[in-house]
Amino acid sequence: QVQLVESGGGLVQSGGSLRLSCAASGNIFSIYDVGWYRQAPGKQRELVASITGGGITNYADSVKGRFTISRDNAKNMVYLQMNSLKPEDTAVYFCNAVHILERAVYWGQGTQVTVSS
Repeated sequence: QVQLVESGGGLVQSGGSLRLSCAASGNIFSIYDVGWYRQAPGKQRELVASITGGGITNYADSVKGRFTISRDNAKNMVYLQMNSLKPEDTAVYFCNAVHILERAVYWGQGTQVTVSS
């Protein structure tokens, strides 16, 4: 089992940058695929970016070229570097981990990102 705690959200102007962090408890973090999701008011939760235990990344079309996901398995950390932020990026961002064998899914509590125009 793993517990996830996000941090790094806040208020930023359009065009600015933020770096989200996700700290995971437990051990053998590399056996989890990890992703960042977001949910805006009145909208469904959507995948922003994901990274496998081996480092293969995937991005939503809306953030390609602006966001970068990375992980440090030794520190049990996942990051989301967000550049060139737009007002439509405003949402609660959630960290997600999926055990690669058991397929158990874990979520963090979320961190608010607000981009002002």
